[in-house]
Amino acid sequence: MFERIIEEAPRFFTYYNLMFVLGAMWRTLLMTLVGCSIGFTVGLGLAVLRRTSAAWLRPARYAAILYVETFRRIPFLVVLFIVLYFIQPIYSGASLLAIATVAVCLMSTAFLSEIIRAGLESVPRQQMESAEVLNFHPGQTLAWVILPQAWKVILPPAVAFVVMFVKDTSLASQLGVVELTYAGKILVNKGFSPLLGFGAILAAYFILSYPLSRLGAHLETRLGTSRNT
Repeated sequence: MFERIIEEAPRFFTYYNLMFVLGAMWRTLLMTLVGCSIGFTVGLGLAVLRRTSAAWLRPARYAAILYVETFRRIPFLVVLFIVLYFIQPIYSGASLLAIATVAVCLMSTAFLSEIIRAGLESVPRQQMESAEVLNFHPGQTLAWVILPQAWKVILPPAVAFVVMFVKDTSLASQLGVVELTYAGKILVNKGFSPLLGFGAILAAYFILSYPLSRLGAHLETRLGTSRNT
């Protein structure tokens, strides 16, 4: 086994293979960051909507709850195929990468909305009552009172979720998206040792995930310390 790896190494570690793996890393990172960024923004809106008590927003509030609870219970692979079969008849020119990114948006919106909602609810009720006494309108209360305190609870699990989704994007290979996992299959199909091909993919996932994991740990430590002071 090791003799084969040593024999194949000069052919494997070439400029073309390096660019191929870097391109797959970029697509993996792009799906994760774009999907989770949009998911965080929309999820924040859904979390705020679910906290409203206005009667005229009740249908929208129920729709938000239905969306979040539904997509949190559907496997990501199923969502990928649902998005694929929904978008392709409407716009046949859509790239597989774009379709997979839309699926990431749908999933991350549901999960990040729940994380954000938990963070918003961690703010003591007395803080909001004090804002009402000061005649803050709901937007001011959210921006100046709730969010500054809720970030301490929201950010660490949100970063952990993004790290998890870096790995979950491997399921996009089932659609044919040339992300890291699919790139590993291609390298092995070209005749390279599976240990060599997927070993390089393992290293690429580590390079993407480790800095995000350290960021999450740093935020958890720093924000946890600030909560206790």
